Amino acid sequence: MEKDCTVRVASPRDAEALLRIYAPYVEKTAITFEYEVPSIREFVGRIERTLERYPYLVAEADGVPVGYAYAGPFKTRAAYDWAVETTVYVGGDRKRRGIGRKLYEVLENALALQNILNLNACIAYPAEEDPFLTRDSANFHQRMGYHTAGRFSQCGYKFDRWYDMVWMEKHIGAHIAQQPAVKPFGAIAGDLFL
Repeated sequence: MEKDCTVRVASPRDAEALLRIYAPYVEKTAITFEYEVPSIREFVGRIERTLERYPYLVAEADGVPVGYAYAGPFKTRAAYDWAVETTVYVGGDRKRRGIGRKLYEVLENALALQNILNLNACIAYPAEEDPFLTRDSANFHQRMGYHTAGRFSQCGYKFDRWYDMVWMEKHIGAHIAQQPAVKPFGAIAGDLFL
């Protein structure tokens, strides 16, 4: 476990540091199906748009961002409000130190406070592991309590190779007839780190 790792809410000022974590995933892996590293301006926009409704979290060690996690809409129609897509990235030199777990634990707590029930992760998945993609992400999500809900074959093309994609899900609350409304992240953010 990474010692002295703290988690806080991200801000647009974190975009440059978080982009440094994300860029190698774009350039050197098939973990993300993006081909081009986004600009700082685009990354700032992503953080701002996410925080309008959902958590966007940063893990820091010695005041330096070492990972981040966020949630976004699973689908945009109203009936899907209680479901989100979750994402986590950890700096390459900080993997396997519990940072991703800590980020996801705080993210899950925030989403539960928002009355969100279903966590979904869209994960690039190789038929056979290769230099660009392993099954580590699926294994991580399984350890976090997610299970496979579906698999799409050869739907992502990167580095002249075809990759599968799996959806994994986790339920964190009861599904009832009179489901409480989802709260915006801003309404619960103050309760998150008490």
